[in-house]
Amino acid sequence: MSEKLAGKVAVITGATSGMALATAKLFVEEGAYVFITGRRQKELDEAVNSIGRNATGVQGDAGKLDDLDRLYETVKAKKGHIDILYASAGTGDFGVPIGSVTEEMFDKTFAVNVRGTLFAVQKALPLIRDGGSIIMTGSIAGVKGFPGMSVYNASKAAIRSFARSWTNDLKNRKIRVNVISPGTIDTGAFAGVPKEVVDQFVSLIPMGRIGKSEEIATAALFLASEDSSFVTGIELFVDGGTAQI
Repeated sequence: MSEKLAGKVAVITGATSGMALATAKLFVEEGAYVFITGRRQKELDEAVNSIGRNATGVQGDAGKLDDLDRLYETVKAKKGHIDILYASAGTGDFGVPIGSVTEEMFDKTFAVNVRGTLFAVQKALPLIRDGGSIIMTGSIAGVKGFPGMSVYNASKAAIRSFARSWTNDLKNRKIRVNVISPGTIDTGAFAGVPKEVVDQFVSLIPMGRIGKSEEIATAALFLASEDSSFVTGIELFVDGGTAQI
């Protein structure tokens, strides 16, 4: 079988672990050269080593515009263009009812999830080839009213809205814009979580299990490749049915 991303250049933000790192590995396996970002240099170096080849790490915070500028300067100098942008960096606080939301909490979540995603895409546009693919990480939280998560939920709803608008903004360049919205995925976020809490999450999933990072990666590969050549403006739920019934 031929590689689905042969010769492509991909940028994945927030890719030092979990779903985005699994995606970076799969993209490289499918022939892409990948640039990944992360805030901490040590974890970034470890991620690049785990990918093994055809990968460059650029340290930076997705919510800081100077860091985004440095990222794209590096991409431009090394490869000259981008075929696939996967804006994946995100953060959030959970178990925070509305009466406990602080200004700092709101600013941090929206700075990374909304502001960071907006400018990660905007600043990439001069480098993205016409016909390219933009993927963003949403969440089932964007369509659910999970208690104690209103700021995070709202930030992910904003990502979904961006995809709709940018599909129109970029249609003349044939750039496709799509969102992947994961459900409960077995990432580092579950390290140390008591079994009864995990079981409670699983009870809400029609498929009866937590998803794997690799299952997000294969969905991202679909949206990055020509397999999805007539797909734009969508929110692809990878959630075992959690938010669908």
